[in-house]
Amino acid sequence: MGKKVLVTGSSSGIGLGIALTLKEMGCQLVINGRSTQKLKLAADCLPDSLAVIADVSSPTEAQALISQAVEYLGGLDAVVCNVGSGVSVPPGSECFAEWQRVFSANLWSTTNVVESSKKVLSESKGNIICISSICGIDTIPGAPVTYSVAKAALNAYISGISRPLGNQGIRINGIALGNIMFPGSVWDKKTSENPEVVEAMLRAEVPLGRLGTIDDVAKFVSFIMSDNASFTTGAVFVVDGGQIRR
Repeated sequence: MGKKVLVTGSSSGIGLGIALTLKEMGCQLVINGRSTQKLKLAADCLPDSLAVIADVSSPTEAQALISQAVEYLGGLDAVVCNVGSGVSVPPGSECFAEWQRVFSANLWSTTNVVESSKKVLSESKGNIICISSICGIDTIPGAPVTYSVAKAALNAYISGISRPLGNQGIRINGIALGNIMFPGSVWDKKTSENPEVVEAMLRAEVPLGRLGTIDDVAKFVSFIMSDNASFTTGAVFVVDGGQIRR
């Protein structure tokens, strides 16, 4: 593929998996996170990649990250906006401070990066991939309301901003993920603690009968990023094994 790519939130989990897959495909990478220790471990797996500490929920830090990425790579072809968190209060326990915190993690972290990168991406006719969630499309029992609303806002942003970005030659798409298994994930913990409950949920709710993998996500990201999807923008693709009913 050979593209110059920034992956935010890539010190572990899904973001790191995406970065590793893109590296295998020949991409030049800049990775990002907030934990120095975790980011160093990730960088050890990705030789010749730049690792930058930044909290992209801050516009200033997002702009600094983009500037460092462009300087290191000599340009930028694609950005994967992976920062986000589903950790929040139980439904019905929301407060203003929690709304602010969750929107900062799940929406501003993307809008800041998009605003900071659109000039350089317009020069390369590049593209943006946003990692979202099925919680922003359907009501998932037990999912935090703050998280679900923030992801719904992210999905609306992807659709709405695609037109002005398209006028600059930039594509933007999203991937709404279902339940993804990886070491340290919620599903890793649930499977270890009570595998029978997880199996029952999969039989009842997921037609494909399994949890998703990082490989499922990373390969889909690489497809959307590639020229094979060059006529696609403003879409939010569902990768959930058929869980949600639309």
